[in-house]
Amino acid sequence: MTRPLLLRFVSVVGASTSFYLLLSVVPVYAEAYGGGHAAGLASGALMLATVGGGLAAPWFVTRFGYRPPLVAGLVLLGAPALVLTVSGSTVWITAVCVVRGLGFGVTVVAGGALTASLIPPERRGVGLALVGIVSGVPSLAALPLGVWWAAHVGYGPVCATGAVAALAAIASVPGVPDRASASEQSIGVLAGFRTAALLRPVVVFSATALAAGIIVTFLPLAVPSASTGVVAVALFVQSAAATVARWAAGRHGDRHGPASLVVPGLVVSAAGTLLTALTHSPVAVVVGVALFGVGFGATQNATLSLMYERVPESGYGTVSALWNVAYDAGMAVGAVGFGILAAGTGYSWAFTLTAALMLTALVPAWRDRLADGAGR
Repeated sequence: MTRPLLLRFVSVVGASTSFYLLLSVVPVYAEAYGGGHAAGLASGALMLATVGGGLAAPWFVTRFGYRPPLVAGLVLLGAPALVLTVSGSTVWITAVCVVRGLGFGVTVVAGGALTASLIPPERRGVGLALVGIVSGVPSLAALPLGVWWAAHVGYGPVCATGAVAALAAIASVPGVPDRASASEQSIGVLAGFRTAALLRPVVVFSATALAAGIIVTFLPLAVPSASTGVVAVALFVQSAAATVARWAAGRHGDRHGPASLVVPGLVVSAAGTLLTALTHSPVAVVVGVALFGVGFGATQNATLSLMYERVPESGYGTVSALWNVAYDAGMAVGAVGFGILAAGTGYSWAFTLTAALMLTALVPAWRDRLADGAGR
């Protein structure tokens, strides 16, 4: 554990707290003022903007180093939260989500490439799991806390806290390395998308991220209002399960390789999503999101470790961008598409169809296993 890595953890905690504290709160706020479609639009705009920020981040890192992108990302993530509640207009909420999404994307991708360079390859699985815990603990607390706190004290204090969390983390940035390399983009993001060994894990992980976006956006709306306490418990359990599973997957990956966890992680996450379809059963909802969390956490660690294994250090920025695109695009498509689907089918059938869609990713997952065994 080095000083630069510890300082990097400060910005991880700040960004994660700001992001997750408002992640389920903003859709509820949007739904209250603009209806159910506004909730999906707000989450979709946030995640799609995060994709854009993530894709741009490697170029900014190559040109300016790590520190300026991290500072810019934290400012864009934190400052707009201060003015979110100025208006309940769908356009205003969406605009704020776009700016925050750009900031989060830049922060995560630029910081992810830096973090990967600070972890020895032989300890990558556990190292990435530790990073997952550092980012997961804020989500573990902030995701359910945001929903509960907004219901008891209002949206304003929650938004202000989210803003402060990101902006205060800027103080740690001068202490992190600023080792941008001209070769950082030697693979290139577009070339990465054309590389099968990187694209297959991206597709598989995006399938699980699809359901993650749905759960954090629509679980508070899908569960009957009389069971609002169940939503807070379920979101806590999901985050806890994902954090523990990510750590366990990292230890397993360092000893036995991460490839063997991709298919099981996908299947377990789909099974959890299917069980969550029983929205009128508190037990089914909590157990379902717990199962999803286990599969999601395992898939997170396994796919990211696998992708870092397949590139030289000069490609870490590209891997960070590709993986985060899978995360953010999956969540965005899930949030927007699920809202449209649920309007016609109801929440239970929409969760069921989502689980079936996730299982289609078994095709690239299995092909990756075969290609990995054949040396790709």
